[in-house]
Amino acid sequence: MPRPTASFCARRPHRRAMLGLLAATALALSGCDETSRLPAEAGYGPQPSLPAPAPQRIPTVHVAQATGWPAGRQPVAAEGLNVQPYATGLQHPRWLLTLPNGDVLVAETNAPPKPEDSKGIRGWFMQRAMKKAGSAGPSANRITLLRDADGDGRAEIRTVLHEGLNSPFGMALVGDHLYVANTDAVVRLPFRPGQTRIDARPEKVLDLPGGPLNHHWTKNLTASADGKRLYITVGSNSNIAENGMDKEEGRAAIWELDLGTQRHRVFATGLRNPNGMAWEGGRLWTVVNERDELGNDLVPDYLTSVQEGGFYGWPYSYWGRHVDERVQPQRPELVAHAITPDYALGAHTASLGLVNAAGNRLSPAWSQGMFIGQHGSWNRKPRSGYKVVFIPFKEGKPAGPPVDVLTGFLSEAGEAQGRPVGVVLDRQGALLVADDVGNVIWRVAAMPPQGAPKAP
Repeated sequence: MPRPTASFCARRPHRRAMLGLLAATALALSGCDETSRLPAEAGYGPQPSLPAPAPQRIPTVHVAQATGWPAGRQPVAAEGLNVQPYATGLQHPRWLLTLPNGDVLVAETNAPPKPEDSKGIRGWFMQRAMKKAGSAGPSANRITLLRDADGDGRAEIRTVLHEGLNSPFGMALVGDHLYVANTDAVVRLPFRPGQTRIDARPEKVLDLPGGPLNHHWTKNLTASADGKRLYITVGSNSNIAENGMDKEEGRAAIWELDLGTQRHRVFATGLRNPNGMAWEGGRLWTVVNERDELGNDLVPDYLTSVQEGGFYGWPYSYWGRHVDERVQPQRPELVAHAITPDYALGAHTASLGLVNAAGNRLSPAWSQGMFIGQHGSWNRKPRSGYKVVFIPFKEGKPAGPPVDVLTGFLSEAGEAQGRPVGVVLDRQGALLVADDVGNVIWRVAAMPPQGAPKAP
């Protein structure tokens, strides 16, 4: 069968049967021939390039085959930095938390069963794509504790802190409790730093949207500085509400939970798939994965401060008030108040991890800003993301172009040797990066001076 052309991919078919045939063809041929006309960097910054939308009924599919790291290979750190494995042999490590005593918690996790999300040609097609990307295996459903007791930058102690969770992701320590965001609920466990095992049963604190559809399954959380509130990310149940807005109740939002009263409310909405969260200048910041299938260069993922009661456009508009005409019926009264994000992170980069750089010891050049883990694209040719970047800040706001911190996750053949997800700082001020394809936690630190003795 001849390969579909770019113009054909963007044209609306007239019959359902033809759509099914074309979807199967697209799967076999790994997407249409359309390629980007803009460099990835054009989609960065406070004023990214936003070309005319090119809706795709048959999406561009350019998934990097997940292979893992060949022997002797690892990511490439920026000049003046050194990278080494902090821990290896994990099972799909996604998210990280550094404890006050220096121990590091790792959520080893993957998507839960979600049978309603895999129905039909599109669902089967996306399942195959996720399998190729290394994201279709069973979930370990556990939190592992890593301890670098001798301070050499490698964790020599590893224990299963708790298991039997339900696709856990975000974690936060508040007082004597470890809060964990399962895919369908926030739970808490009694815990004090220094423990290496929790045998108590989790106590449910708050139900979260889950169920058999549960398209964006990851739920993250972070605590306020005073420990009185938790903020919880809940991604959308679709790309652009194609399953109906009734399936989006409470989704595409950040929730706020008062730990004293146990009352919760929706703090901000219109955020398609928020993931990492961090604090800067007393304000909550998040990174958001934007919508797909509008072309290679739309829509850029973004980093933004989160305004209480703010609406950020999804699904009706993107990057402020740019209307997505695929969504019907529209809500112009909402779009009129849509907030433009602070900083674009490139189209389809899948920006997930976020940590404030304050307190790191890499070098003064990295002292003010945010580190971001970009998991990598599937809906773009050429590929974007697949790296860790640094966004410099000045006076509490993004102030400059992104700087590559950790690259080399894609091989010369375009295969994914690794994919970065969560990022945190360890107690020594180094950057830790969870790699869910390489099954490694990478540690990025300042290059030791020549002739300096090794750490004890």
